Amino acid sequence: MSKQYEHTQVGYLIIVAMVTTMVLISIILATSGLNWIAIGVLVIIAIALVLFSSLTVVICEEELEVRFGPGLVRKRIKLDEIESCKVVKNRWFYGWGIRLTPHGVLYNVSGFHAVEIKLRTGKQFRIGTDVPQDLEAAIQKSLSN
Repeated sequence: MSKQYEHTQVGYLIIVAMVTTMVLISIILATSGLNWIAIGVLVIIAIALVLFSSLTVVICEEELEVRFGPGLVRKRIKLDEIESCKVVKNRWFYGWGIRLTPHGVLYNVSGFHAVEIKLRTGKQFRIGTDVPQDLEAAIQKSLSN
């Protein structure tokens, strides 16, 4: 499959927050001794850091794919299922990661800009991006082909 569009957004604030938390937990472990709960939290944060530090959007000939990090967490949508899309701005409290909002599921790693995609079934979801006009144009171009 040939790619018509691909963009990766890195969640720098997420990375800084998680690494800072990991350093603080490591300092606590070094000063207070072995604590299995702290080690468990450290491992969970490390896994989350790998899985959710970036968001990649790829549009191929027949589908749109949104994937976090290395791609273990992903969503694929056939282009012929998409009815429309538009650039939107998320409210600050919608947060980052995979979130349920009043506008459907949001996939986001940073910022407030997104593209809202409405499916032919009536469902909708949002893809957070730092280049919303580019993503919207790429989806519109793919839909017209």
